[in-house]
Formats: sequence, C-alpha cells, structure tokens
Amino acid sequence: MNANETVAEPLYEAQRKVYAREVSGRFARLRNLTVVVLLGIFYGLPWLRWNGRQAVLFDLPARKFFIFGLTLFPQDFYLLTWLLIIAALSLFYFTAIGGRLWCGYACPQTVWTEIFVWMERLTEGNRSQQMKLDRAAWSWSKISRKAAKQALWVGFSLFTGLTFVGYFSPIDGLVSRIAIGGVGSWETFWILFYGFATYGNAGYMREQVCKYMCPYARFQSAMFDRSTLVISYDAARGEPRGSRGRGVSARQAGLGDCVDCTLCVQACPTGIDIRKGLQYECIACAACIDACDAVMEKVGSPRGLVRYSTQAELDGAPRRILRPRIMIYTAILASLICGFAYAVTHRVSFDIDVLRDRNILYRELDDGRVENVFTIRIINKDQHAHDFRLSTSGLPDAVIDSDSPAQHVDAEDVKTVVIRVRIPPGEEHGGQNFTITAQALDHPEVLVTSRARFFAEP
Repeated sequence: MNANETVAEPLYEAQRKVYAREVSGRFARLRNLTVVVLLGIFYGLPWLRWNGRQAVLFDLPARKFFIFGLTLFPQDFYLLTWLLIIAALSLFYFTAIGGRLWCGYACPQTVWTEIFVWMERLTEGNRSQQMKLDRAAWSWSKISRKAAKQALWVGFSLFTGLTFVGYFSPIDGLVSRIAIGGVGSWETFWILFYGFATYGNAGYMREQVCKYMCPYARFQSAMFDRSTLVISYDAARGEPRGSRGRGVSARQAGLGDCVDCTLCVQACPTGIDIRKGLQYECIACAACIDACDAVMEKVGSPRGLVRYSTQAELDGAPRRILRPRIMIYTAILASLICGFAYAVTHRVSFDIDVLRDRNILYRELDDGRVENVFTIRIINKDQHAHDFRLSTSGLPDAVIDSDSPAQHVDAEDVKTVVIRVRIPPGEEHGGQNFTITAQALDHPEVLVTSRARFFAEP
C-alpha cells in the first residue's frame, strides 16, 4: 500500500453500551415506586376475579371485552376511540406542563428496562464491576454471571409474554394448558413474540428505542415552550466548572458550583451530558438530578444545580404554569373526560342489529301475504338475563313470525334469531321503511329499536 494512501473511515460507529450508575434520591424512589405500581397492575390484573370470571379479559373470539363490571361489545368501540383521544391529549397536556414525564416514569420501555437493569446489577454488580467484567477474558466466573443474567432475563420475558396473552385468553386455563403441553399454536406464538420483544427492547436496545425508534422524541419539541418544565443545568451558577480542594469554596477558586465529577453523565440511562443543554435523548428520568444533589451536599453547595426548571426561569423570568395553551388543554381534556364518564355510566344495556336475508328479497306465500326474512341480533350488555319481545311499527298490519314469541338472552350475551315479517295481500307498495323494536318483558320501559326496509312487489 502506498504511504500516501489512507484507510477509509467506517461510515457507522458501533453502538457503545451505556453503563448507568445507580443513584439514590427522591426521584429514584419515585421511579422505583412507579415501577412497582405499574408492574403490579400489569402482572396482577389477569389474576383478579369478578363475579366468577376474570376481571379484565379481552375475549376476541366472543367479541366481548370484560373490564370488571363493564362488558363492551363491538358496538361500544366508539368508547375505545374516545379513550384513545383522551390518552393522546393527556400526553400533549402533561408534556406541555412537565416535559417528558411519561418517558421518565411511566413508559413501558422505561419501566421494563428498570427491571432488566436491576437484574443485571444483581448478577454482574454495579457500574464499575460490569465494565470490568465485560473487559475481562472469559472465565468460569464470567460465564456463570452472564448465564445467570440471561436466565433471569429469559424467564422474566416469558412470564411477561404469558401475562400479556392472559389478557386475551383466560390465564388460569392458559397456565393449565401450558403445564400439560396443550397450549394452542397462536397462544404459543404470542407468548414467544411478546417475550422476545421484551427481552430485546429492555435487555439490549434500551436507550436506542428511546433515541432512534420512538417518534415521541422527535416531535416533543413542538409541544415545548419557554415555560415547559424540563431538566435543566444552571450554567450561570455552575460555570466555569472544575475540581477544587476540600474546604475551598467555588468562589475562592474562581469556579462555579459544578465540580466536573461527571456523575450526572454516568447516571444518565441514555448517556447524554445534561450540561450541554436540553437534548432530544433526555427522557426526564431525573437520575442526573439525584446524582448532582448528592455531590452538592458533599461539597457544601446548595442543591439544584441540575433541577426541574423552565427556560424562562433560568433567564430570570417567573415560572408560569397557567398559560393560554394549558388552559385550553385543560378545558378540552376535562370536557372529554366528563363526556366519556357520562357515556359509560349512561350506556344503553341493550341493543339490536337487523340484517336482511340477501338470498331472497321477498316472497309471496300461498295465502297471498308477502314475507321478508331478517336476522336479528339481540345484545344484552346487562349482568342479568332478560326476555325480549319483538314488534314492528310503521308497517300497517305487519306481523312477526318466529320460533318463539319471547327471546331469552343470557347476561352479557348475544342471541341471533331469524324472524319473518309478513304483511297482508294488497299492501304491497314497493320498498317501505319500518322499525323493529325489542322490549324487555321484565322492564317494559326499556326498549331498543332499529330501522329496516320491507320490500314487496310494486
């Protein structure tokens, strides 16, 4: 090779593992509490019982969602859309107030990563021990530690996949089928798929999901303003940074309060330096605040060099929480929540769907009467069984012929019945709209209707 020739630099740098230092403090305790609560809800809900059934179950084959005492049918999916709108607006609302609080404390990626990091520290030690272990040659000690970590990761991931599937298939029966090797192919697939996703995201990709895969990090700046509460480094107080001897004040040394210990960088799970200003990789977990506060206490300086603050406050302006966009968000969000609560509490307990028999538009009977055939789906959303009587209105002299005059529908069930609507001869007028009504016999005031169209020879 010619001496003047140079070796081409690689286009991409290998991803370096982030070894986050474990810190203690008020925000660390808050994160731990959040992890315990959220994971407790996720893993515990499928095992709760309600009126003899699983409290929370999304029964897709039966097209019914059970949420404690509430049973949702496909006709209620508008409530799901409503709830998603509330969730999206809530994200905008809290982001405008407090930045990426969701990412730092409640995002599933953050919550599960905390557990995986805890298992890694349990088997491989603290930050310095992990770095030393990864640099060391392979030995029996290194193999055993790595194997123990992988065993914990894989076991926890599979348990997570099992719990996830338990929301869609009754978990007690699912566990029993797994014990005897009788679990279905689709259940097996989703247990392995969700377990693998948990293992990969929380075990290996970690901060890369937040930095490169999550779209929220990219458009969060559109929801920030100068009064948004974010994690900030007080450069006016901290600069110029530098170390100093014990007992020497920062002002005597001509330095700011920052001792340049880099503990805030070591504690960051995404590996950024908060002293360089707000960056899109910051997930607002506040680990750097706990790390810095501990150092400030040791050197005798006030806490809060790194703190939750606003850009306006750092520039000397007062903090403004109530501002026009926040008040607008509050009004809209409150209206949506109140409307959703009203829709759920005043939801009609019964409904009917009317489907025309498409094989025969109409037929004329031997006695001259004209008949249309309809399929009726009576939906009983109540927790009690009811008997219903079907009737028509808007179609003169029409009668309903069915196998039973009263239709019994079990609690939280759907019954399909075929009826034949007949009109006397001489009443044929082409197509004519009419109404089919289902009335509960034990509650005559409760009735539901559906529009239909009767066809006959013009």
